[in-house]
Amino acid sequence: MKSFSQALKIIKKGKILISDEYIESSKSLNRISAKDIYSNVNYPSANNSSFDGFAINSGDTKNLSKKKNKLFIILGSIAAGNKLIKKNFQKFKTYEIMTGGLLPKGFDTIIPKEKIIYYPHEKEPKYILINKKIKKFQNVRFRGSDFKKKDLIVKKGTRLQSNHILALKTLGVKKIKVKKIPNILFFSTGNEITNQSKIPNWKVRNSNFYYIQSINNNFSFNLINGGILRDKDELIFEKYLNKMIKSKIDIIITSGAVSAGKFDYIPKIVKKFKLSNYFKGVAIRPGKPILFAKIKGKEKAIFGLPGNPISSAACFRFFVYPFIENILDLQHEKPIKACLKNSFEKKNNLTRFIKSKLNTTKNGKLEVELLSGQESFRINSFVKSNTWAVLPNGQSRFKKGQIIDCFFPNLSNKILD
Repeated sequence: MKSFSQALKIIKKGKILISDEYIESSKSLNRISAKDIYSNVNYPSANNSSFDGFAINSGDTKNLSKKKNKLFIILGSIAAGNKLIKKNFQKFKTYEIMTGGLLPKGFDTIIPKEKIIYYPHEKEPKYILINKKIKKFQNVRFRGSDFKKKDLIVKKGTRLQSNHILALKTLGVKKIKVKKIPNILFFSTGNEITNQSKIPNWKVRNSNFYYIQSINNNFSFNLINGGILRDKDELIFEKYLNKMIKSKIDIIITSGAVSAGKFDYIPKIVKKFKLSNYFKGVAIRPGKPILFAKIKGKEKAIFGLPGNPISSAACFRFFVYPFIENILDLQHEKPIKACLKNSFEKKNNLTRFIKSKLNTTKNGKLEVELLSGQESFRINSFVKSNTWAVLPNGQSRFKKGQIIDCFFPNLSNKILD
């Protein structure tokens, strides 16, 4: 049986290739950038005003004071969207300017509207009165001060979010190169599994597919429901694997039938194929009977997850997700570090994935409570949790106050390097 770290190494070596494609930047939500994206323009594109006010040349004010003031004649108004005024520089002149308006040639600072003294009166002013020295470059947004040409906007391996799309569209980036969306074919297994809502007590509702489908809503893979494989469908499953090798499916995931029971045929069928990377069984809890295989010479992979909903959820989070992260060249995930609120004991050789509650203390520290009800059949504690705490092998006792690693169950919240 493999340790958790050994299993992750096999998964990493079993990487399959996912090709790239170009898409519209506006349609890139949750897609993974396949290369660094750079700005082709300066932003702002020209010096402009950050306030409604009046544009002046600060040099005209160097000798001014309350005793020695000066009237600046108002030449006109500049709104955001007006073309740049390139007239020759004139002393003691000013333009009324709105936020975003382009700074006229020869002017270098903006006096905010609320600090203006109008002359002869505010309703129909012809001048503004300045009675002090004004510093240069006040309230000016400079050309390229946010992004310069060739500045990096998005790193390769970034999962693109709304903030990235805002930047890309602002900077005029129309097409971007992203990883193609992996196609995942999912099978539930077992005579007991049903999609019905009203069931007898010997049936189990099919929840695992819908859990993974919900994750797909905030991540980037195409999940296909292969339906339910019954206890005597091992030949049907073998046919599906043969078809998968010739199809556009990248990954097959099964839920159930991976342990050591009479009808647990998934490992037996998978082993009939030539495999380059394989493991069955990992020293973890929950999820011990998990299976992984890469078809030799093909860009195809198989995961056999346990049928228990919590075991399946944990194995998807800590095995399938890192595999998808790797094949999409996604930036590496960092754990959240938190102090243990309560002590815990486990077997020394097991890595434990613990349903937990992450909170912030009054003094601003992150604290994680390991919830009661850690048995793999218990869903109640999973509902109450907001994080997975990971307790590594090689240690059996974890004391209150110890720092441990935590991972969000929701993949959209994960922290990247």
